[in-house]
Amino acid sequence: MYKSYQFRMYPNKQQIIMIQKTFGCTRFVYNHYLEKRKEEHLTGFDMIKELPNLYPEYPFLKEVDSCSLRCSLFDLDDAFNRYFRHQNNNPKFKGKYGSKRSYRTNYITSTYKGTKYENIKIDLKRRVITLPKLKEVKIRGYRDLEDLPGRIIHATINECSTGKYYVSVLVEVSHIVPKMIPRR
Repeated sequence: MYKSYQFRMYPNKQQIIMIQKTFGCTRFVYNHYLEKRKEEHLTGFDMIKELPNLYPEYPFLKEVDSCSLRCSLFDLDDAFNRYFRHQNNNPKFKGKYGSKRSYRTNYITSTYKGTKYENIKIDLKRRVITLPKLKEVKIRGYRDLEDLPGRIIHATINECSTGKYYVSVLVEVSHIVPKMIPRR
């Protein structure tokens, strides 16, 4: 079972710049491959495989989180799959203004020489979340929790129209069956 937790983020100036760059780069990659897919009929796997070929041509893509760029391609592939199943309209280009300003990054873990590395970490005691390319960002929310129950799947960072930043963390939790209390 999946459960989502939303936290208010308080990024510093450098982190805000990096978040804004990531918004722009994910939008750019989405629009680039939308145009390319209309011409060449690429599959989602082909787009992800071809993504590193964009880095020499557009070096600003190296500055942001590569997982967020891949997630925008997953979203594009999902939009086309929904279109072909007659669930949605044809995918449209994302505009710089007026579109939803958000990006998603997947949770990745690896082990090197016995040390475990994670790209998304939450420390609710210190009230910080560690995200790729942003390092530690201050957060608020869920005072009653000491730790998130379950395994992190991904995090979505978005900006409201008021200029506030939020992060939603999707967690996979095991289905807990409540204890039965017998009636008297």
